[in-house]
Amino acid sequence: MTELTTPISDGEIAKLKVGDTVLISGYILCGRDAVLPRIIKMIEEGLDVGCDLRGQVIFHTAVSPAGVGPTSSNKLEIESSMIPLSKAGVKVHLGKGALHPETISALGELNAVYAVIPPVTALLGSKTSEIRVLQFPELGMEALHLIKADKYPAIIAGAQGRSIYE
Repeated sequence: MTELTTPISDGEIAKLKVGDTVLISGYILCGRDAVLPRIIKMIEEGLDVGCDLRGQVIFHTAVSPAGVGPTSSNKLEIESSMIPLSKAGVKVHLGKGALHPETISALGELNAVYAVIPPVTALLGSKTSEIRVLQFPELGMEALHLIKADKYPAIIAGAQGRSIYE
């Protein structure tokens, strides 16, 4: 079991292999299909997204009073955000489901990984100590959130151009 704390270094990511289990701690971003295209547009326009993306984790989820749990990462708006977000410094994309081989390959080239997390909303709620809206509060639970995680369990599903789904 590898423990990762944000911000995550290139060296830590380079050591991860498909099937490795990790515990993720520190401040991580939460966003899904409603907000990620807006964040990509902000990056393209050179606007501040509210935090440094270098070494960051983005969890494909909404944040609600019920807690956090993964959404399908292969939704067009989510999967298409992974390459630009990785270019901007994001190191770990956290969600669920299989991705296209082209996305896995590009993540490998950008020294970023994709990790899956079981749909365990109650468990993750107990491992989340802070929640703050960073951008687009009008989207409610689908706004871009920053949360503080304490040892979120995950499995590396895409690394170094390989996928656990092969």
